[in-house]
Amino acid sequence: MKKVLTIAGSDCSGGAGIQADLKTFSAHGVYGMSVITAVTAQNTQGVFAVEDISRGVIAKQIEAIFDDIEVDGVKIGMVSQVETIEVIVEQLRRYSPQNVVLDPVMVSKSGYHLLNPVAEAALIKELLPIAMVVTPNIPEAEVMTNRSIHTLKQMEESAKAIYQMGAKNVLLKGGHLENEATDILYDGREFSYFPSTRIATNNTHGTGCTLSSAITANLALGYSLYQSVLQAKEYITIAIQHSFSIGKGVGPTHHFYTLYKKAGLIE
Repeated sequence: MKKVLTIAGSDCSGGAGIQADLKTFSAHGVYGMSVITAVTAQNTQGVFAVEDISRGVIAKQIEAIFDDIEVDGVKIGMVSQVETIEVIVEQLRRYSPQNVVLDPVMVSKSGYHLLNPVAEAALIKELLPIAMVVTPNIPEAEVMTNRSIHTLKQMEESAKAIYQMGAKNVLLKGGHLENEATDILYDGREFSYFPSTRIATNNTHGTGCTLSSAITANLALGYSLYQSVLQAKEYITIAIQHSFSIGKGVGPTHHFYTLYKKAGLIE
């Protein structure tokens, strides 16, 4: 069994962050492990508090994993402090894992800013170069490039700009476009397009975490980057189509719908 690590924040409501990552890993048949960078108080209505884990404990978590277990892929999610970014970079350079996927979590769906400007700059300078692919959504890409994005053409221009910052591959997610939600993958030479029909639901909590984790799992399983993204898109689409109306706000997706269906637990 392939072993995949997520380095991210915890979501006590279970829809995003570490919890969504581990569910996604399990749904893909890989063994999930976690390094927690922060504990958040959040639910379907928003993020209300963040308690960052110390640099030393983050380092020890990473060491505990890599000194004992072979790691086939790493997903990096919420990293809200410069010190957190520095220790992750230091440790990953030390262990040199393959299949590193960076989900630059900067702003929650409720508008809560998870990174200050100094940390944003550190993420771009330090984390981008060690990742195989970075997966920003449009608001995150706007922060990274300091430009507005409203069209597919502007997405392409922003993907090129992020690539020039040091990213090896850029998957710019188009879910915030007004019409069709098209994601684009840029490898420095050409674009690949992943169009999808917009799903009429408010329940999209944790979709970015889930997509990046699915890509990481697929890469660990040996698929190409293009195929990993394609299969991850199919997975998240089904998860959103069968999402849960849990809580009073933006509900979570269904990470195990296909497995439940095969097991006869749902019709």
